[in-house]
Amino acid sequence: MDISVTGKNMNVGESLTSHVQDHLAPAVTKYFSQAIDASVNFSKSGHGLRADISVHPGPRGLVIQGGGESTDAYGAFDGALERIAKQLRRYKRRMNDHHKNRDHDDIVLAQQYVMEPESETEEVSVDGQPAIIAEMPTEIESLTVGQAVMRMDLADQPVIMFRNSASGSLNVVYRRPDGNVGWIDPAVSK
Repeated sequence: MDISVTGKNMNVGESLTSHVQDHLAPAVTKYFSQAIDASVNFSKSGHGLRADISVHPGPRGLVIQGGGESTDAYGAFDGALERIAKQLRRYKRRMNDHHKNRDHDDIVLAQQYVMEPESETEEVSVDGQPAIIAEMPTEIESLTVGQAVMRMDLADQPVIMFRNSASGSLNVVYRRPDGNVGWIDPAVSK
């Protein structure tokens, strides 16, 4: 597993880098033996330090993110590592429970739903509204609502689009401002 350790406006020394590599690799490979890569970013946050970890545990495109804050870099990393380890454990357990008989033929690329701009330089539409930019091709997987919420939490994303495995329609789950999860299940007009 490739691990990159960076600091934003701060120097990350050899001791901290080796601490990260010695602790992150075993925590990830405990649940995913063929993890692809991980990145750890340290930054100053108020009077303390913040560590943000992003792990790409496998070939399915899932990214698990977590962060921690403390007065020192080691404490911030250890807090973020606890969160990542807990997320990896839950994800692995749910994968074993929910994906035993899963068929992978129902994955659709999200790119087919995005209209490309007519030119490379077109960034803002004529009426002054911001343009819609497709960041990267994304797979729209067939999931249950519970699985979609789990993926949203693991990736620490505010929203996730998925194909509902029960109805076959495109659905969205999102984190509401009050902390609860919202679910959009559009009704088909007849």
